Amino acid sequence: MSIAGGLPRAVERARAVGCEALQIFTKSSGQWRARPLPDAEIAEFKRLSETFDIRPVIAHSSYLINLCAADVNLRRRSCAALGEELDRAEALGLLGVVLHPGSYTTTTEEEGLARIAEGIATVLGERQVQRTMLLLEHTAGQGTNLGHTFEQLGTIITEAEKSLSGRKIGVCLDTCHLLAAGYDLGSDDSYADTMQQLDKCVDFSRLEVLHLNDSKTPLGSRVDRHTHIGTGYVGLDVFRRLLTDPRLEHLPMVLETPKARTGKTTGIEPDQMDIENLRKLREILGEKVY
Repeated sequence: MSIAGGLPRAVERARAVGCEALQIFTKSSGQWRARPLPDAEIAEFKRLSETFDIRPVIAHSSYLINLCAADVNLRRRSCAALGEELDRAEALGLLGVVLHPGSYTTTTEEEGLARIAEGIATVLGERQVQRTMLLLEHTAGQGTNLGHTFEQLGTIITEAEKSLSGRKIGVCLDTCHLLAAGYDLGSDDSYADTMQQLDKCVDFSRLEVLHLNDSKTPLGSRVDRHTHIGTGYVGLDVFRRLLTDPRLEHLPMVLETPKARTGKTTGIEPDQMDIENLRKLREILGEKVY
């Protein structure tokens, strides 16, 4: 949900649509600079989240952050920005901050994975007492983006945690990204195989949040293009498997599907495509449709 008009408005927008969990940016996703969060705004955000029982709330980090950058200055700036994102999320009492691992650009995959792990270890090492988790998002593998295989995520986590005492790194799965990266969920057997690979490489217990998005591009395309539930290559059968998997029923599931409206608004009126996408998912479970 948009934070236009202040962070509490995102909670009100979630309530208007009938959400039970929420994902936000705590700052502009396309800027390095972040405005300070006033104590009153933090308190109102927490109050509304509790009053409306919209929990957990998750933050998505800025798209500018690239812990994998070969340029030392960009990497240093990315580490500082990630630290600030975690501090803001901690102040707001959020479950975690979702992070795209990064792109290795002009270097190699192996060097890129090592830089990501080192950056994460540095940032989290300075925040050992924080409760907010870092959640690595599995990516579609577009360009030189890393994190599109479970093996890559496992390598990053293993290397980063070597220097962290008891600080657990979590994982976020995205249905569009899984399909685009080549992970097939389209049959019972392929779904089971994908989940077995996840458990082997990452450990299923690290899974903390799911992004439910259909895909405009087919299996293995390595192109990240989200679309509305049931209208793309992921399909309703996959969402049915995910929603009825007892291992996932306790996890927050977040939509990152396109909005009907374009441009910023300070209002809290429900977006009709949010309502439609939630309706399709709730109908799978036979739940109340808002």
